[in-house]
Amino acid sequence: MAGIALVRKPGSRIAEGIVTHLQRQSVDPERAAAQHAAYVAALDAAGWRPVHAEPADDLPDAPFVEDTVVVAGTLAVLTRPGAPGRRPEVESVERAVRGLGLTTVRITPPATLDGGDVLQTGPTVYAGRSGRTNDAGIAQLTALLPERDVVPVDLTGVLHLKSAVTALPDGTLIGDPAHADLPGLLEPPEESGAHVVPLGPGSVLMAASAPRTAAMLGRRGLDVVTVDISEFEKLEGCVTCLSVLIPAPR
Repeated sequence: MAGIALVRKPGSRIAEGIVTHLQRQSVDPERAAAQHAAYVAALDAAGWRPVHAEPADDLPDAPFVEDTVVVAGTLAVLTRPGAPGRRPEVESVERAVRGLGLTTVRITPPATLDGGDVLQTGPTVYAGRSGRTNDAGIAQLTALLPERDVVPVDLTGVLHLKSAVTALPDGTLIGDPAHADLPGLLEPPEESGAHVVPLGPGSVLMAASAPRTAAMLGRRGLDVVTVDISEFEKLEGCVTCLSVLIPAPR
């Protein structure tokens, strides 16, 4: 088993999720539920055992579970989301990660931190300055992870850092330099191609909306698994947002 995938099913109010940088589109809750089930099945097939946080049907953005917690080893940093309406999501995620035996700590006011602004690769943790994450949040994260090199990243025109940049299994950063102040990015041919979830040393999960990027990564020797998450993309979601992967102890 590669590890655990913390996820949460979308509720009937998913269409009411917050939209910041996109024009609102109609979202089909039933289709979103089916897409989420297929996404979870893909993680399961890759060796990531799904663990579901409690349903939170009254919280439209709750399936974007990544924003509520940052896991580093056995430490779970419970975030303080920048959107006040999302802060109630954290309580049930805290119960879930404690049930997995993780030690929990909290980001506290006046700091704000969304997990979607935190990209971990090797000893480095990139933290995006965004409309959801402030400098106080980055400072608290830095203090909570003294063994890691936390690097602040300025963002332009995107919701979260991982809306613009993610990392391949070998640590190569893939993303759009127009949105994130990071040098040497591997640039994908599609916007959603910037979003990858490493499933293992040689495989990644991607959205079906980025076929040219999938082909590009295939030529680099990666096994690419694709899933349709179109209903979540309408809400500025991507493949990273819908899970928190917790590697099995080595």
